[in-house]
Amino acid sequence: MRHAIHFVLRPLALLLLSAILLQAEKLAYTYKTAGDCAIQADVYRPDGDAIRPVIFWIHGGALISGHRGNLRADQLSRYLEVGFAIVSVDYRLAPETKLPAILEDLDDAYRWVRTEGPKLFRIDPNRIAVVGHSAGGYLTLTAGYRFRPRPRALVSFYGYGDIIGDWYSKPDPFYSKQPAISKEEAYAAVGKGDIANVSGPNQRGRFYLFCRQQGLWPQEVAGHDPFKEPKAFDPFCPARNVTPDYPPTLLLHGDQDTDVPFAQSEQMAVELKRHGVEHELIRIPGGGHGFDSRMAKDPQVAEVFERLIVFLKKKLAATRNP
Repeated sequence: MRHAIHFVLRPLALLLLSAILLQAEKLAYTYKTAGDCAIQADVYRPDGDAIRPVIFWIHGGALISGHRGNLRADQLSRYLEVGFAIVSVDYRLAPETKLPAILEDLDDAYRWVRTEGPKLFRIDPNRIAVVGHSAGGYLTLTAGYRFRPRPRALVSFYGYGDIIGDWYSKPDPFYSKQPAISKEEAYAAVGKGDIANVSGPNQRGRFYLFCRQQGLWPQEVAGHDPFKEPKAFDPFCPARNVTPDYPPTLLLHGDQDTDVPFAQSEQMAVELKRHGVEHELIRIPGGGHGFDSRMAKDPQVAEVFERLIVFLKKKLAATRNP
């Protein structure tokens, strides 16, 4: 019966989604310029003059590709429907830009939202949650110990807390089954200057595949060899930086993820528990990487997203819950 109801309501839900997006206000800003590279943010907010809590949204793409427009329309619509403003940010991409500068971009974006957001797009700077997917989930988890003041909450979709584990610093069995990418082909997709937005057809996925086949992602992204300089990665691994004042965290991960192992969220949950941090790990049985793309068709995924909404509404309420 539940599946039948979902199927019958879907056309209506799509109409409501379109109506919500049409009524929403969208604004674009350049929040930072690094050399010749303008780094931008898109701001969405429900219609009206009310001061809104904020979702600071971070795209995925292995820190190598992607852009602020990757936020799914159905998820954006649901956030708007419950009254959140959304700030979706770009950041410079690897390997042209290394990880320390990427993280600095996110620090600067958060600072910009807090200082400029109240006057530019009517938000409450003290009610911000960070949400990210995949590499954006990783960046979300770094926000838990880098951003000041701390965000109210974090939501990591299939993110990771350890960037030099075997899964990333050694050849990956799943990706190694695919035809080998040569070094020449991989680096043909890499430019010489900073870049902060990769959309449309491109070959940067070939570079990522090469990194996974060779176990080179940490070195190419951070600029350090994880075997020779493991301590250099300490500031970049969320699992090594959890403290008791880390924000409440929701981890969502499919247990059949072939890109980011489910064990990465399990490891993060262990560290959060060890430090007494409020958290929940939601396991999606049979879920792969990007499981939330099935939200419109899979009642189980839709229900998980509603649990996320309840979490965010509670944490972004006007007064803190005890």
